[in-house]
Amino acid sequence: MASLYMTSALIYQNAITHNNFRFPSFICRSMTKMTPDNVSVDVLRRRSGNYQPSPWDHSYLLSINNKYAKEEKVIARDLLKEKVRKMLGAETKSRREQLELIDDLQKLGISYHFEVEINNILMDFHHKNGRGVWKCDKEEDLHATSLEFRLLRQHGFHVSEDIFDVIIDKIESETFKSDDINSIISLYEASYLSTKSDIKLREVIRPFAKKQIRKFVDGETCNLEVREKAIHALEMPYHWRMRRLETRWYLDSYDNKHDTNLVLIEFAKLDFNIVQIAHQEDLKYVSSWDVNRLDELPEYMRLCFLILFNEINSIGCDIFKYKNIDVIPFLRKSWADLCNTYLVEAKWYKKGYKPGVEEYMQNAWISISAPTILIHFYCIFSDKISVQILETLSQHRQEIVRCSATILRLANDLGTSRDELARGDVLKSAQCYTHETGASEEEAHAHVQQMICDTWDEINYETKMARTYSLLSRGFVEAAVNLARMSQCMYQYGDGHGCPDKAKTVERVMSLLVNPVPLR
Repeated sequence: MASLYMTSALIYQNAITHNNFRFPSFICRSMTKMTPDNVSVDVLRRRSGNYQPSPWDHSYLLSINNKYAKEEKVIARDLLKEKVRKMLGAETKSRREQLELIDDLQKLGISYHFEVEINNILMDFHHKNGRGVWKCDKEEDLHATSLEFRLLRQHGFHVSEDIFDVIIDKIESETFKSDDINSIISLYEASYLSTKSDIKLREVIRPFAKKQIRKFVDGETCNLEVREKAIHALEMPYHWRMRRLETRWYLDSYDNKHDTNLVLIEFAKLDFNIVQIAHQEDLKYVSSWDVNRLDELPEYMRLCFLILFNEINSIGCDIFKYKNIDVIPFLRKSWADLCNTYLVEAKWYKKGYKPGVEEYMQNAWISISAPTILIHFYCIFSDKISVQILETLSQHRQEIVRCSATILRLANDLGTSRDELARGDVLKSAQCYTHETGASEEEAHAHVQQMICDTWDEINYETKMARTYSLLSRGFVEAAVNLARMSQCMYQYGDGHGCPDKAKTVERVMSLLVNPVPLR
């Protein structure tokens, strides 16, 4: 069961630093009654999560010295940026070359510098191709068409799955002859931009492409570059991956290509290292606590409540000061709703109750805390705050939030359930499914994984609808999608929070936030 962690960072503002401070141990007396001193009372001790000590501390973060903070590095980066901008505007590039350049910019983490240019290019493609009704009728066009389909859908353009009808006919009639594995990988990646109505993408294209890629990986090949790309795609599709982490992987992958664009890779590496500095500065702020009044607080629950109460009021006061709207009632309700779901889980555990999957998920998508995270994001980072949107968020009526939270919950369940059940916790989604249907553990895990796939289809649909009809900002929608991506990353190899070494969390944090990318 999720809980408040005493050593977590307050992630809103900088607080006073106390490097030598260590939090004392507390006994949870929140469920005991106040009795006279001469009466024995059973103290309810909280079950231990047995989490490993954090490998990070504030002094370590303060000691990081990044040489890319120098102004000369920023100037060099900006000069390279203008060279790349000229590449985007070059009229001599073919459709395929433009699409591959946009894809490289995105995967290298530098597309944010060229959002207007990229959007204009994609809009031009969309209009030229009849607003998404063109057909891919040649296998040699498959890579470019798949790439264009994925990029257009990622950027909110309507493109029909019918563009692959000719290819689908060849797949179903077993006359598809292409052995270009790069085209198959592009087709596979495109299939993950499906929505609930895209039956052909989900049931024909994705299984076919996956089978072909696996066949390639299992076979003999001397092209290690493409084999690594194929294995990476099978592990997790690009659309599901945490963007910054994927950028770090792609920097190495792109650098090893036989046709590496030296300007592009140098720009991307410099930009990564410069952005890393900003992340390091943020970490220095969020890793400190204000503990001035700690000695005055005698009890574990009172401490948690008071810290949270003060923090929410501080956030609310700042927002009221700068945006003239009182968000404190909405933030308080989000925490109350979260704690109520914890209480439901505690009651289930105490009674030995085994809910069905549907009943479990009605509570669990809120108890994973994604709605609480996202309403705070909306309040803090929105340029304009709408009471109407706050109400829909507070009442859990935003589907994009539910979808993001569902993926976070299911990914968490798959990654943590074994350890959490061992120390004593409520059943997770897979165990609920097993109890409800009699399925095996393997079948239950496959069912939960399919639930994740289906929810991604919903996210893709809700993202498209939000960009067209919703009052939600693009930034909020991206935050909701990125929260889902983060969860797929956090629990990809197990419990990335409880067992960070085994789940590669420490390795990933070091590569993203501590170690700069070496330049050529």
